[in-house]
Amino acid sequence: MTSSSHQTWGGRFASAPARRVQAFTESVSFDQRLAEADIRGSIAHARMLAHIGVLTDQEFNTIADGLRRIDKRISAGDFEWRTALEDVHMNIESALTDDIGDLGKKLHTARSRNDQIATDIRLWLRESIDELAANLAHLRRTLINLAEREAHTIMPGLTHLQVAQPVTFGHHMLAWEAMLARDSERLAEVRARVNHLPLGAAALAGTTFAIDREMVARELGFEHVIDNSLDAVSDRDFAIDFANCASLIMTHLSRAAEEIVMWVAPASAFIELPDGYCTGSSIMPQKKNPDIAELIRGKTGRTNGHVVALLTLTKGQPLAYNRDNQEDKQTLFDLVDTVGASVVIFTDMVSNMQVNAENCRQAAKLGYATATDLADYLVRKDVAFRDAHRIVGNAVAHAISAECDLADLALTTLQQFSPAIESDVFDVLTLEGSVAARDHIGGTAPSQVLAAAHRARERLSAEAPAA
Repeated sequence: MTSSSHQTWGGRFASAPARRVQAFTESVSFDQRLAEADIRGSIAHARMLAHIGVLTDQEFNTIADGLRRIDKRISAGDFEWRTALEDVHMNIESALTDDIGDLGKKLHTARSRNDQIATDIRLWLRESIDELAANLAHLRRTLINLAEREAHTIMPGLTHLQVAQPVTFGHHMLAWEAMLARDSERLAEVRARVNHLPLGAAALAGTTFAIDREMVARELGFEHVIDNSLDAVSDRDFAIDFANCASLIMTHLSRAAEEIVMWVAPASAFIELPDGYCTGSSIMPQKKNPDIAELIRGKTGRTNGHVVALLTLTKGQPLAYNRDNQEDKQTLFDLVDTVGASVVIFTDMVSNMQVNAENCRQAAKLGYATATDLADYLVRKDVAFRDAHRIVGNAVAHAISAECDLADLALTTLQQFSPAIESDVFDVLTLEGSVAARDHIGGTAPSQVLAAAHRARERLSAEAPAA
């Protein structure tokens, strides 16, 4: 009996899938996003088939030209995606056959949709990583510029959200940049693991044709060919790697966004965000809400959920390919879209924010931020640190009762707590003296912040661009 199924795999089936089954199993509604990668991979595969004699040179040229025409139609929005053909691969192959005739049916020789989709995802994700890496570099450069501009702007450094010691705004920006620098390193490592070619593994066991996988790898820019055919079609570690990296990027953006939310609050008013990156209230006309920062903070929960989704998707699958893996694409697509958009808009937001140096400085004067400097001063006067700690604690208690800062206490008052205190004490009790005293690599001295910004810029410039 001749099958009435329209599927390319329908030869052994007496009927087509039920309509609900077609709707439930189709993926072309979302995996059409892989079309450009699919066509690139198919042209490379066809070129290799010609190289080993499965296709003639003329047949290869006809197939390649047909695929390029389809690519142009897709780019122009002039391509009909048919859910009855299940996925991006079958839609493109069917269109190719419609265009060039039965020759199009030869394209799938020596490959399977299993190694085809694994290749498509890696090609697409590799390019997505390159774009994300470039956007991360732009954000890091923006933060370095801010650090240089605000190297002398004093602000409170917090622990437990309590004023601890004075730092500078520039020093804080470099802390953000340091987190993102690690993200860039991780992203480069993920890209290296993505850049392995699965094509040639076929369904799971390789192929009987004498294929040249290294040739395909060279054309598509893959650094390595995956050795084991079973692993090649079933591996989704690279997707989980990327998800972990993306969730860390978002976690770092979320931490920075949380600080922005605190800094724009009228109670602190350390910064002013441009109107274009805030929204208003439907009932309170005076409101200017930092919604962009809040949304980035919120989207982090979404990306973290994607990590769990991919881990759960993978954990129960036996080797080799299973249809479960159809579910990895929407997760990956949303991860790339979410983290990419968040990095870009966060960059725009911080590059346009204004720092209120005076408000930052006044806030640093709260909470006796130079108390540790006074303790260090006493240690240099040969007072044991534990004794110095007690002495300064008593001095702070007195300043609290007097409702003034340590720097506002008279020398004679300070000397009541320790005779080791001399007139030079006021050099360390000022905010400027405190930050300047930490004059070492990683310290808050403005000269060190500028030097650190210079080193960060050099590291960024030295990072090798993606191949």
